[in-house]
Amino acid sequence: MLQARAVLAAGNQLGEGVLWCARAQALYWTDIPAATLWRYTPHDGSTRQWALPERLASFALCEADGWLLLGLASQLAFFHMESGELQPIVAVEAGLPTRLNDGVCDRQGRFVFGTLHEPLQGESQRPVGGFYRLNADLALERLPLPTVAISNSLAFSPDGATLYYCDSPTRRIQCCDYHADGSVGAARTFVDLAGIEGEPDGSTVDAEGGLWNAQWGMSRVVRYRPDGSEDTVVHVPTRQPTRAAFGGPALDTLYITSAREGLSADRLREEPLAGALFAVTAGVRGISEARFAGVPGRVLPTATVPTR
Repeated sequence: MLQARAVLAAGNQLGEGVLWCARAQALYWTDIPAATLWRYTPHDGSTRQWALPERLASFALCEADGWLLLGLASQLAFFHMESGELQPIVAVEAGLPTRLNDGVCDRQGRFVFGTLHEPLQGESQRPVGGFYRLNADLALERLPLPTVAISNSLAFSPDGATLYYCDSPTRRIQCCDYHADGSVGAARTFVDLAGIEGEPDGSTVDAEGGLWNAQWGMSRVVRYRPDGSEDTVVHVPTRQPTRAAFGGPALDTLYITSAREGLSADRLREEPLAGALFAVTAGVRGISEARFAGVPGRVLPTATVPTR
């Protein structure tokens, strides 16, 4: 078992969506309830934050320098980090009690993402959300995958031919064939986690095809071989790790976000590092995540986001 160490006591309520930018040599992630984008630069330990107009669930780097594709709670938008310019693209599931959640670019530079159900008080979470893809021409399409209550674990194999995903409450990580033309195959179970107390959360893939899955409520990130067998366990010193990403100049450091959300005062005293950013030398290298191929500027900017 590997042991992750805290590298930044960020105190995130729900740190998520962690992503390494090789161009900036920096790590980006979101604190979803705080509607805040974070950046951490390991070589000097500096941080920067951007407050956004609504909750940021996930995002992708863009081929266009300085831009991100944001998966905000209700919509997709381009964001220019230096100027603060925000360019809305399209609303998602308008009229449904859902928000965007996990997302990642496929190897062709298209953004694949899912949503989650936000129940009213007293309601149970239901599988009413879906999985979608934003293409480079900014056309949005729904993928022919099952409905979900909490979309998670979105990742692509190194060759891009396999898509991994899950509906967290089912405790099963699924996968399917994924073709360059955008077509997808039938869902099949990759890992069945019915016996764990927690749930599978975000995932990333290494250069050997191993899937690293953060497991909410279990204080761990687990690597699964391409055949679905368990290989490596990383212990995280807080019970709610959320997602992992490879970073560093050699892509050999695994960074892990975490959450304080839902933890009692007693639990937080026991877990002072809840919500921190963690890291571990994983023993394998990651791969650079694909960048979104769509071009900003084709939509009208309507807002400017302040930095802090």
